[in-house]
Amino acid sequence: MIRVLIADDQALLRGSFRLLIDSEDDLSVVGEAGDGREAVALTRTESPDVVLMDVRMPEMDGITATGQITGDTRVLILTTFDLDEYVYSALRAGASGFLLKDAPPDDLLKAIRVVASGETLLAPTVTTRLIAEFVRRPVQQPFHGLDTLTDREREVLTLVAHGLSNAELSVQLQVSPGTVKTHIGRLLAKLNARDRAQLVIAAYEARLVTPR
Repeated sequence: MIRVLIADDQALLRGSFRLLIDSEDDLSVVGEAGDGREAVALTRTESPDVVLMDVRMPEMDGITATGQITGDTRVLILTTFDLDEYVYSALRAGASGFLLKDAPPDDLLKAIRVVASGETLLAPTVTTRLIAEFVRRPVQQPFHGLDTLTDREREVLTLVAHGLSNAELSVQLQVSPGTVKTHIGRLLAKLNARDRAQLVIAAYEARLVTPR
């Protein structure tokens, strides 16, 4: 059972999301939050697998709240604002996915399952604009721990940023899938990154890869 927390300042939307999610056999809503501060507090007490997080909320916005959520909880950003700044800031804060609120119901349910499995959810158009955003802005606070990476770990990080899956990494590096998982795990730990999305950001900010 995938446990979901809904964070949105509109009660009607929260109710609609709850009905949709609870209608699925493998999904369950464990709480609702009307602002970012409440979302952080409920995450600590309920330990959901996924938080559906709105961007614009009172008290504390969704991006700030995302940055305060730690542990195994994944954050899926839901917003009506398809803006580059939100995408970049949300992923930099630790979000595992980004979806517009007008997405079809089936897409939302699929997104929850994808994010809960540990994968990153980004539409190709969002990814393209996100890379362009890396070029536009200067790096102000690069990920800590980049200087502790071995040559092999830097190689793996570069390939991850190019979009290679674990299976493709295994072939490219000529190592077992288990070894690939070990490398990914060490990268996540050393960079204090939540998932592959943050690894990609770290690689771009370290200029290990540059947009074409």
